[in-house]
Amino acid sequence: MEGLVPVLEKYDVTLLVGIVFTEALGFPVPAAPALLVGGAAVAKGYLPVGDAVGAAMGAMLAADWILYLLGQKTGWWLLGILCRLSMNPEACVHASAAYFQRRGRAALLFAKFFPGINTMAPPMAGSMKMNPWVFGRYNLGGTVLYVGTYLVLGYMFDGVIGNVVEWVMAFGRMATAVLASGLAAYFGYRIWRAARRRSGVKRVTVEELAGRLGEDIVIADARSRGYYDPKAERIPGSVRMDAAGLMEAMDGLGRGREVYVYCGCRNEKTSERLAEVLGQAGYQARVVEGGLEAWKKAGLPVEQVPAEEMMPLPRFV
Repeated sequence: MEGLVPVLEKYDVTLLVGIVFTEALGFPVPAAPALLVGGAAVAKGYLPVGDAVGAAMGAMLAADWILYLLGQKTGWWLLGILCRLSMNPEACVHASAAYFQRRGRAALLFAKFFPGINTMAPPMAGSMKMNPWVFGRYNLGGTVLYVGTYLVLGYMFDGVIGNVVEWVMAFGRMATAVLASGLAAYFGYRIWRAARRRSGVKRVTVEELAGRLGEDIVIADARSRGYYDPKAERIPGSVRMDAAGLMEAMDGLGRGREVYVYCGCRNEKTSERLAEVLGQAGYQARVVEGGLEAWKKAGLPVEQVPAEEMMPLPRFV
């Protein structure tokens, strides 16, 4: 503790602002310990209470508004970044948006206490077109609650704050290690499962499919939750064929036709499941390796998704 408070005194509130602002933008910087130390510094007389509160509040609110406006401007792109680690980004986007629509306003009050959610809440609110005044009120309440809680705790327990900070940081390291181990196990299992599934499904490269454009084949877009991005593209001649409407889509196909399935999944899980079902129903189903991403990387032609097939993200009203 004796080494931390003089640092804040020497650099005034610059260090506090930098840590809080950086953490609010999503970087792995521990803002909670910095706020605890800031509260202890106020108790010891090193920092004026107004400076500590104003600096921390201003830094966090500034970062939140940046993320909110970025989400409002970029929409699908930002949600895609947030769900980038998901095996099925489209489903992740839909589930996250639907959850936040139901609990979004209340979530803004408490999201800052939960790593990951604290960074996702402001841009999600922007992406879903939450009214700026509504966002401002709820986010201000959440910021006051978060900053006030840690500053007050630091002020009240300034004598033992060094131990508290060490505990918070140790807990953070432990939680990070547990999370990393869990993610490693999860992805290892998914890779192993994907490797087992590959043997039972026929696959083709994007170049092979490109050579058959215009023939009597079916190109099935299996992105599972619909299109959200107004600029969404697909392989020319594609038809929607997600799991929810699979039986209806199959009724319009002739038995025995060749069906080439692609999706936006990292491990082509959705495509493989769909191809298996189609194969069992008597269709010659094949998975397009790499999906739409590989198709685009190969420089092959794409078409714009028709407006009537778009599925807008849920919005706050």
